[in-house]
Amino acid sequence: LDNVRNRLCVAFIGVLSAGMAVVSSFGLLLYAGVPFVITVANSPFLILGIGVDDMFIMLANWQQTNVNDPVEKRMGDTYKEAAMSVTITTLTNVLGFYIGLMSDFPSVQAFCMYTSTAILFCFFYNITFFGGFLALNGRREASNRHWLTCMKVPVKAPKGKPKAYSLCCTGGDYDRETGLEKEQIFTHFFKSYYGPFITKPWTKVCVILLYAGYLAGGIYGCFNLKQGIEMKHLAADDSYAISYYDDEKNFFSNYGPNVMVVVSEAFPYWDEYEASRLDRCMENFNNLSFVRKELFTSWLDSYRLFARSSSLDLNDENAFMANLPTFLTNFPDFKLDVNITNGSIIASRVFVQTADITNASMEIRMINELRDTADKCNATKLLVFHPLFIYLDQYSVIVSGTALNVGVTAAVMLVISLLLIPNPLCSLWVTFSIGSVITGVTGFMALWDVNLDSISMIILVVCIGFTVDFSAHISYAFVSSNKATANEKAIDALFILGYPVIQGAVSSIVGVVVLAFAKQHIFRTFFKIMFLVMLFGLAHGLVFIPVLLTWFSCSSSPHKKGTKQEVPRLRAVVPYNMKSEIKTVIYDNRAFVLGEYAPQSVKTQQTQIFVHQIPNRWTCDPDCP
Repeated sequence: LDNVRNRLCVAFIGVLSAGMAVVSSFGLLLYAGVPFVITVANSPFLILGIGVDDMFIMLANWQQTNVNDPVEKRMGDTYKEAAMSVTITTLTNVLGFYIGLMSDFPSVQAFCMYTSTAILFCFFYNITFFGGFLALNGRREASNRHWLTCMKVPVKAPKGKPKAYSLCCTGGDYDRETGLEKEQIFTHFFKSYYGPFITKPWTKVCVILLYAGYLAGGIYGCFNLKQGIEMKHLAADDSYAISYYDDEKNFFSNYGPNVMVVVSEAFPYWDEYEASRLDRCMENFNNLSFVRKELFTSWLDSYRLFARSSSLDLNDENAFMANLPTFLTNFPDFKLDVNITNGSIIASRVFVQTADITNASMEIRMINELRDTADKCNATKLLVFHPLFIYLDQYSVIVSGTALNVGVTAAVMLVISLLLIPNPLCSLWVTFSIGSVITGVTGFMALWDVNLDSISMIILVVCIGFTVDFSAHISYAFVSSNKATANEKAIDALFILGYPVIQGAVSSIVGVVVLAFAKQHIFRTFFKIMFLVMLFGLAHGLVFIPVLLTWFSCSSSPHKKGTKQEVPRLRAVVPYNMKSEIKTVIYDNRAFVLGEYAPQSVKTQQTQIFVHQIPNRWTCDPDCP
């Protein structure tokens, strides 16, 4: 543990900036009157994962800068690499959620509005608040101060000091040859072991076979995906409603919803001709295959039987209305089925009992046929309703809505990737990974007993954003690498961003793992899908995408392997007799030469250049013409 390079406080500020983003976005939207629904409660967990992921990316790029450079230059180098990667993922996430506003479900719209706004705040706080603290921490590191006490400490313990002194009171060591921080265990693992292993020919073949198995499992699950949500899943595990729905399923599973058919306007029930037309409409309902005709319940039929037993004539309006209160008094069960206002019947209802509704496809058929039958009635305006229809209505739009949101979002991701990743082929691979992860998540969530409903639809939209995070980071690092071959580029990308990607995935899973033990089914579903998203996204970012990039190389280097690149010289800059031990610092487009000679500065054309001190020759600058 290096007491100077320790960045515990920086990590705390990264988490704090994510929390500030949640508070700022929620406060703004609540002030603006945007409704807060229960699905929005999942948003803070997502923002924590996104914010921490961006923090890891920035820290990884900070660690790749030269510790001897001024803090300003180190920050510039950090933002040059990290800002683009973070911007790509932020834009794709935000646009993905804003596209979710096109959903037909208000709960989805509210979730997407809150989450996308929070991501914008998270991006702003990361590049300002967190970046500012990172710069302050860089000044502390430059003066070799302790991470906790901020007191200056030696790099190595003086002779005679106990081992505890070395553990607690020393730090700030780095690689003297490269000027970089010493490699961490995990980054060294990716560079020296995992990267070379994953780029071996036989390993690539095994990865492709593994991917084929993954894809086959995902496609199989997609064909077995079920629609719908059970009513008991809307209640907490300890709610009495769970027992009610369990008993209903155990003892009354043969019976479906008892659907009301509403006459929603004034109607002359006493008119024999109009009443016969209405009876034919009701007969059409009873003739449906899933309706139990013997369980049809009608206040009008019962009133007619009552009238015949009492020798009443109901063909006259006055007699019909005069005897109706007596009937309702004798049969109080029908009182709520007739709406009498100012002496007139303005609405009434009857009930049809459905049966053998065993799955979502039967529920879809039931609701569609009932509504079609009501629309075909030419006697009066009919309406069919049951409280369950509120949840069944989603079936008509859930598949098409999910496909639309996923398709449009993937297209937007492709456009952003083409604009910001300097290689079209790599942009296509990013888009390909989106479709691949969505296929896997959709298929395996079906195998994990998760149905497709409005809740899982929300999280599938989330899936797209996190998928881009993993693949875009690795792809951008791949095309930005200055290595010669595709295999070397893949190893370099994994060396730089492999560990931060793992940190981001693990932190996101840890952020939502508490939901796995929640009492509400909605939160457990959220955890299941998020876990699949992180697992498959990580597999694509660290396994599948690097291998595919090496086979279908998107190397942007204009120099072919084996071609000697001419290194132009820096003209009239440094005297030829300058000693090699003289220090040269490059910053702000100037080369500062410090030593026993007078300080000199040379204007260059590029901020980040490397100066090679060659004795008895001119100093060479590869980036200057």
